[in-house]
Amino acid sequence: MVFRRRPFADLIARQLDMFERDHAAEIADTNKRLRAYNEAEREDAEEAYGDYADSVDWVKESLEQLRDTYQLTLDGEAGDAYEAEFDRAVAKRWPRFAL
Repeated sequence: MVFRRRPFADLIARQLDMFERDHAAEIADTNKRLRAYNEAEREDAEEAYGDYADSVDWVKESLEQLRDTYQLTLDGEAGDAYEAEFDRAVAKRWPRFAL
């Protein structure tokens, strides 16, 4: 049996927990905007989708900033490993915000 090391798993889980607490309103707003898009009449759907996409982009950019700020403290391969592990964790927790 092969075990993959995930040296940053605990750190990333704590970072994402903190992000979720600090940005709960923005995450909830994204969910609200997705519902609005799904329920929109045809003539309002394009604008509703644009609002949803803007909200998703804001959350993704905030997650990227969190990731990149910490990654700057790491050297070479460790930084690359952290980035890949962070991106996988985000995709697993919030697929719509995958980086």
